[in-house]
Amino acid sequence: MAEAALTFRDLTLGYERHPAVHHLDGTVERGALLAIVGPNGGGKSTLLKGIAGRIAPLGGRIERASGALAYMPQIADLGRDFPVSVFDLALTGLCGKAGLFGGIGRHARRQALEAIGKVGLAGFEDRPIRTLSGGQLQRLLFARLMLQNAPLILLDEPFTAIDSRTIDDLMAIVKGWHAEGRTILAVLHDLDLVRAAFPQTLLLAREPLAWGATTEVLTQAHLDHARRMAEAFDRDALECHRAA
Repeated sequence: MAEAALTFRDLTLGYERHPAVHHLDGTVERGALLAIVGPNGGGKSTLLKGIAGRIAPLGGRIERASGALAYMPQIADLGRDFPVSVFDLALTGLCGKAGLFGGIGRHARRQALEAIGKVGLAGFEDRPIRTLSGGQLQRLLFARLMLQNAPLILLDEPFTAIDSRTIDDLMAIVKGWHAEGRTILAVLHDLDLVRAAFPQTLLLAREPLAWGATTEVLTQAHLDHARRMAEAFDRDALECHRAA
């Protein structure tokens, strides 16, 4: 039996006691390449925040195998006006190993330069991040993930509003991570990309509607069900309680 990287046990996540993810049960096996899809507001980003420890469960629990975790939030959540260079932002991927400001030596600097080069940003090291395009900034965030070197990687909409060449380049990095045995969960909207590159999919519309092989999850019946769930959602509903 494959080892679990993550296990969800009756997991409910939300804000101010209003659930965004309801009663999720299941296991993500170590080394999985899992797409998380569903309608807007369906709880996809909330699930990644829960796994990353950014929010606490309202109910149930998340069990995570030992090891580091690397989490890339949506690009819109990054403060691009912060006065930091491409090199310095990439270098923050090593902060967990060397401390925030101390212990950054020659080897760490070489690692950061190599990561920046691997994502196609060689020569951009001294540029302020505010000068980068959306695709360039996303490449930089992937460089930071490389330096974190974590066995579990969470990607929240990593390919939104970037050009097709950048998507291809970054997907090659994702496939490389997967080949190394890392566990990868990615929130995605492009179902064609999911079908082409992600063997497993979780369809989430505030509750899990289907989870398994992508070809079995992304059926028209399941997608229609997810759309109906999104249309029927009542933002003023009271906190849910599962029947005993």
